[in-house]
Amino acid sequence: MKEIDNFYAEKVEPLKGCLMALRQIILDRDRNFSEAWKYRMPFFCYKGKMFCYLWVEKKTGIPYLGIVEGKKIAHPGLIQDERSRMKIMRFDPSEDLPLKMILEILDSAILLYTSGIVKIK
Repeated sequence: MKEIDNFYAEKVEPLKGCLMALRQIILDRDRNFSEAWKYRMPFFCYKGKMFCYLWVEKKTGIPYLGIVEGKKIAHPGLIQDERSRMKIMRFDPSEDLPLKMILEILDSAILLYTSGIVKIK
């Protein structure tokens, strides 16, 4: 089993289901997404450029979606905290995912890449 698959497999429900659903939402959003294992976490690249990642906060066990260029997106669903570049969106794994908001954020981030604001190699 690959490390990336093991990341999901070792989680317990409802966390596992939440992360697997987020993974599928991201991969299904645009054919230019690919999945990679970077920094010991699942990363998603857009045309080869780092785009977002999934992680679980160590202290709280709360999963989140991290947007690499999040500082360039003004959306109430994203939180900067003390990060300089990235913003995150936290999820309660026992509740339904806010699909509309996730897609809005992904689309806003994709626009950064397709418009040239974020340079793609």
